[in-house]
Amino acid sequence: MKTLVLCLLSVVVVGCGSKDPKPVTSPGAEQSESTSGGEVADGGRCVPNGAGYEVTEYDTSGDNTPDVRKLFRTMGEGSLARLVLVCREADLNADGRKDIVRLYTAEGRPMREEADRDFDGRIDEVTHFTDGRVRLQEIDTSGNGMIDTKIYYENGQPERAERDMGNRSTADTWQPDRWEYYADGRTVRIGTDINGDGKVDRWDRDEERLRNSALANQRSADETASQ
Repeated sequence: MKTLVLCLLSVVVVGCGSKDPKPVTSPGAEQSESTSGGEVADGGRCVPNGAGYEVTEYDTSGDNTPDVRKLFRTMGEGSLARLVLVCREADLNADGRKDIVRLYTAEGRPMREEADRDFDGRIDEVTHFTDGRVRLQEIDTSGNGMIDTKIYYENGQPERAERDMGNRSTADTWQPDRWEYYADGRTVRIGTDINGDGKVDRWDRDEERLRNSALANQRSADETASQ
């Protein structure tokens, strides 16, 4: 179970695609407004939407082809005017198509990120931010265009995950059948809905962690009693 969190939080990067990224269905999730103004030829979304925008592009791979685009917007007026980053996107596999886009709030804080991690032309990972920190990650691990894993964060660390192993969720309803809880970077317990009624039928726990926790509590109690 120790490696389960690491497996869950990583998405294997394989293959290469040339299609425009398509949206992934997120059951029961809220929608965030895009700060871009459409889409350009390379599948990008950091596009000016009216006046007051500036676009910059960078070549980070050294192949003389821009692979990162940033969209800035002028906020404020007069002496208070300033440029704020509102959108950033990148071509991760150098195929000429943008694979990841991050949208920012008017204060320049991360708001939402969408990524095509396996380069098949479909968005398979959506990250939501609150106050600039990761709050929720929604992942399509099966590649069928439907979110099947949701990872919830607390103070920048994964706290728990919900997974739809049976692909029972719809566009309107999220129906997980596995719940995973983390502590100190490892999985401490997993609840599984076996009969599909939406309730946990079996719990699997990290017995080693429970024993160590019990021993630590006992030592603390012994030290307190001896004082």
